[in-house]
Amino acid sequence: MLIGKKMGMTRLFDEDGLDYPVTVIEAGPCVVTQLKTVENDGYDSMQVGYLDLPENKIKKPMAGHLKKSKTMGKRYLKEFPVLNKEIKCGSKICVDSVQVGDYVDVVGVSKGRGFAGVMKRHGFGGGRRSHGKNSVMRSAGSVGAGSDPSRIWKGKRMAGRFGTDTVTVRNLIVVRIDLDNNQLFIKGAVPGPKNGIIYINK
Repeated sequence: MLIGKKMGMTRLFDEDGLDYPVTVIEAGPCVVTQLKTVENDGYDSMQVGYLDLPENKIKKPMAGHLKKSKTMGKRYLKEFPVLNKEIKCGSKICVDSVQVGDYVDVVGVSKGRGFAGVMKRHGFGGGRRSHGKNSVMRSAGSVGAGSDPSRIWKGKRMAGRFGTDTVTVRNLIVVRIDLDNNQLFIKGAVPGPKNGIIYINK
């Protein structure tokens, strides 16, 4: 429903003086660039665009695609379920489409951590640190028999690339909305680094 940018984390205080962590997301304004219908496409959805592109970066296919909605080229496009029947091509969606107290699902790309070992990637306990053991503290240990099956089973938890995964965090509550700055304050942490692109859906 909304595309935004993660600004970072801070904390807010309630009426009783208790504080809790919040993530600040600069959400929108987004533009509806396409409406899909069951008759034409087989399903209902709306395509939403976020962040204008400079004119010299707009390719001809994108310019033709966005001609119907009469909008500028967009850096990010994403499909969402139709919010309501009043939405048309070219409609703007801002943070006022969300209310304080709403529960939202947030989708982002987690931080990339490069090539990581089994302790960091999977939470393994590591090897023994005493009784003459040497250089086995963070190793994976035995990974399987040699004669049978004579190979590593697919999906074996081993060292490898860690992070940069699409992560969905469900049922986060909206605790504050800043209409002037198009900012949402969502309780808890959301995936991704600062300035990472975030997708928000009710």
